[in-house]
Amino acid sequence: MKKLFSKLYKNGNDDFNEEMSKWLKNNKKQFIVTANPETFMKSKDDNEINTLLLDEDTILVPDGIAIVKTANMLGYNIKERIAGIDIANQLLEEGNKQKKSIYLFGSKQEVIDDLIKTIVEKYPNLTIAGSSNGYKEDKDKVFDEIVSVKPDIVLVALGIPAQEKLIYKHLDRFDKGIFVGVGGSFDVMSGHKKRAPKIFIKLNLEWLYRIACEPKRIKRFYDSNVKFMFKALNRRNKND
Repeated sequence: MKKLFSKLYKNGNDDFNEEMSKWLKNNKKQFIVTANPETFMKSKDDNEINTLLLDEDTILVPDGIAIVKTANMLGYNIKERIAGIDIANQLLEEGNKQKKSIYLFGSKQEVIDDLIKTIVEKYPNLTIAGSSNGYKEDKDKVFDEIVSVKPDIVLVALGIPAQEKLIYKHLDRFDKGIFVGVGGSFDVMSGHKKRAPKIFIKLNLEWLYRIACEPKRIKRFYDSNVKFMFKALNRRNKND
């Protein structure tokens, strides 16, 4: 895990937003992975996800307060959490300013439809290059379409690690574009689910709000966050 912690983006949201703006303006190709404890835990047993995370061209951002606190506890100076949904929303804003194009892949068809309506209304200068729900059996074929339309932004909402693996598999086929796996962000961005109240976000308790709304998340939280913290503490104690 040491290599993963060292790869984390260390500056905050404002600096990262400036980076994304420059990437879009210069038509650069960038793969952003929003890393939380689940990401790190999966990399331990999955060589494919570990490889893509450690790729020197992959941008690894700390999406999760547990990642930030643990990294700082281990001696890495991470300024703040950079949430995946905030990255997605910022890309919509910047894409609209620069009159770029976007492809949306993932979630249910009704979620995609409502998200497109939202984008058309709020970001009229952002072109919808295409979209596909996440239930297509041949997901590689969807990427054939994405390659053909050459979007500037690609948001993939298939859940970790499927979204990251799929993006990485096809990344070499593109000359430009910002690619991000955004998990369940489409549900919130489309209005199908509510994001945590601002006070929860400010206090870094968004995870608690999600568990309160969906108690079935408790096991997933334990398997990722709790085990992750124990593993990190154990590593620190050994180093001590």
